Amino acid sequence: MVDANNHPDYKVGDRVAFADVPFANAELVAANINHVLPLPENISFETAASILLQGLTAHYLATDSHKTTKGETVLVHAVAGGVGQILTQISKLLGATVLGLTSSSEKAKVGLEYGADHVFLYNDDWKSQIFKAFPKGVDAVYDSIGTTLADSFEVTKECGQVVFFGMAGGDPATVDPRMLMDGSKTLTGGDLWSYLNSKEERIKRATQLFSWITEGKIKLSEPTSFKLSEGKLAHDYLESRKSTGKIILIP
Repeated sequence: MVDANNHPDYKVGDRVAFADVPFANAELVAANINHVLPLPENISFETAASILLQGLTAHYLATDSHKTTKGETVLVHAVAGGVGQILTQISKLLGATVLGLTSSSEKAKVGLEYGADHVFLYNDDWKSQIFKAFPKGVDAVYDSIGTTLADSFEVTKECGQVVFFGMAGGDPATVDPRMLMDGSKTLTGGDLWSYLNSKEERIKRATQLFSWITEGKIKLSEPTSFKLSEGKLAHDYLESRKSTGKIILIP
């Protein structure tokens, strides 16, 4: 809920959304007015809830952490997840060949459905498969797993880059700077809140995402919805690793 009575940018009844308001699993939420995003009429509340956090993450990863250019090859960990699906599509929009990693053949189909050119399974010899297809390695790796960081560097070509932005599998091993020097490789950390640093920046990035959606350049998987009162079931489903997209709670 936005108290717009004394704010020139919004009035009561305006459609708004947000990406970074804590304690949002509630019927009413108090939002910092500078974190509020105007919601276009052609973007539903369900779409906004599904896209903003993970979509804005994918946006900065592909345009800031690593500035993806046409002709590059990038590897996306957890390609079937919420960030992975959108990051794949943005990377393709920017002209990259996208390789994906995931945990099952069912999730591999999801990665391919959302635009990945090749998808490999973690329990297969995926590094050898990547080198077979791309003998020099890939230009960039987006690693949200953590424990796979050393493997990510192994498949990165000379002068390539690894973007580390999550620890779904646990803390990564220590990185030896000598390894970086010997291969002229770069390690970059990524955190969304470093980029959502102003009202204008939030709106600019969200507007780009909404435009890609309305133009049909980014498609979203149907979110899995739970009632707000079923919050525990939603968290259990999230932890089960069966989900491939966004999980939302409906008041």
